[in-house]
Amino acid sequence: MVGAWCFVDHYGPDDIADEPGMQVPPHPHMGLQTVSWLHEGEVLHRDSVGSVQTLRPRQLGLMTSGRGIAHAEQSTVSHPRLLHGAQLWVALPEAHRHTTPAFEHHADLPVVTAPGLKATVVLGGLDGVVSPGTTYTPLVGADLALAEGANVRLPLEPDFEYAVLTMSGATEVDGVPLDPGSMLYLGSGRSELPLRALSDSGLLLLGGEPFEEKIIMWWNLIGRTQEEIAQGREAWTSGDRFGTVNGYDGAPLPAPALPVTPLKPRGRTR
Repeated sequence: MVGAWCFVDHYGPDDIADEPGMQVPPHPHMGLQTVSWLHEGEVLHRDSVGSVQTLRPRQLGLMTSGRGIAHAEQSTVSHPRLLHGAQLWVALPEAHRHTTPAFEHHADLPVVTAPGLKATVVLGGLDGVVSPGTTYTPLVGADLALAEGANVRLPLEPDFEYAVLTMSGATEVDGVPLDPGSMLYLGSGRSELPLRALSDSGLLLLGGEPFEEKIIMWWNLIGRTQEEIAQGREAWTSGDRFGTVNGYDGAPLPAPALPVTPLKPRGRTR
């Protein structure tokens, strides 16, 4: 984990001009927030609280599952040629993990600028600039667009731990060269981060206060005990708790079988 960030899926860029693109049937979530973030393409979000929203590049799709929600994600019928983005999860702390499910869409997000840098604040705060997205722990998610030749120092919070995911281009992060798809864990105790762009580049900066709770994450569910996970799986299979995603043409995803070995809690404390 990096703060409360507990999962990152970087996908693309994929050429889907002659393909249906993203087609993710309805599936459940509990105990977490999902952050949908695009660099290219369009994704249609539907969920069981009635949200229907087309997400476009550098717009925040933020879904808080709380006690339980279901959603589906699809490329739009008439979609752009390329699909490139990231899906990220944030673990909810004990005090809020059973909250009412909700979805937020924020098309206009605040930015931090410096010569050769445009940092879009996706979630949390950066350099005094705060995203409108709802958070439940101190954290930051920022999309960093760097122009070739940029050499900047990004201010950080020493109490946060950080990681950087390279989305595109070639970049040196604290002197470490990174290619697309690379993720570099930076730890905590930093007041700034040196960045140097070897080409036009895109990065995601993730950070937050170290998460003080251990979690069990299995499939799309986050809990604290194996019993909670098993109950969540049964609720999805029986049709309870997570609701119905209306408007999706197809069957929901079936839950996989639970492993025969015990699920192991994980986390990071300091």
